[in-house]
Amino acid sequence: MPLQRRFVVVSGLSGAGKSVVLNTLEDLGFYCIDNLPVSLLDALIGQLRDRDGGLPPQIGVGIDARNPQPVLRRLPETLDKIRREGTLLEVVFLEANADVLTKRFSETRRRHPLSSDVVALTDAIDQERTLLGPLCEMADLRIDTSQTALHELRDLVRERIARRPATALSMQFVSFGYKHGTPRDSDFVFDVRCLPNPHWEKELRNLSGLEKPVIEFLMAAPDVMRMIDDIRVFLETWIPRFEADNRSYLCVAIGCTGGHHRSVFMVEQLARHFRAAGKPILVKHRDL
Repeated sequence: MPLQRRFVVVSGLSGAGKSVVLNTLEDLGFYCIDNLPVSLLDALIGQLRDRDGGLPPQIGVGIDARNPQPVLRRLPETLDKIRREGTLLEVVFLEANADVLTKRFSETRRRHPLSSDVVALTDAIDQERTLLGPLCEMADLRIDTSQTALHELRDLVRERIARRPATALSMQFVSFGYKHGTPRDSDFVFDVRCLPNPHWEKELRNLSGLEKPVIEFLMAAPDVMRMIDDIRVFLETWIPRFEADNRSYLCVAIGCTGGHHRSVFMVEQLARHFRAAGKPILVKHRDL
């Protein structure tokens, strides 16, 4: 059975990992083109639609801020038009916080494409974030790589993009600690800081929500199990609506104070339930 034709647009802030995503897709059988001029999109799409055009069925293209600004401003409208004309198109956007991007450019000694003798690196990062903002807002999948290692990013691309059936909804559950900030790439965020905290139990403090004593402690608390049921029912109610709207990705983040106990336990319980229901599930414990 031939592969369904897919067109993945990868964009994002310079230094956030766009090249890693494209290289990973290429390793997994995608035909990838980096820094594609937006003016060539229509021609490429036309060749993709032509079954005899010679292109593989799965294509990934990288588009970044090196394109002319007027063209970039029209890009969301261009992509919407391509979708309306029937192309199975996904937009993936890579981002990271300014401090991380500044450090990456300093360590690699690379020059930011928008920096110059009169534009400092920090100003270039801010300009790029503003310029690509509309594309970020329309993205099907946003990935914040501020705290993501290279191997984690490759795994995420492999599981959530390349191996995901083209018409399936890929769900990711993320645990996090509020004291480290809320994940910026989440669709739903649930706060579980109101639940009993194993941190205040001396023998549990240095364990995580993956370990049996913490699991037993939380499972014995009625409020914990009731919140799991409430979140489960909420997601079971609304996931079909996202699927009906042809959404490709959904990220559910669950946070406690430090991201070690309650949020980890909740994520594991919910992921187990939805895997059993046949959903493609990816789990990340951000602050463990």
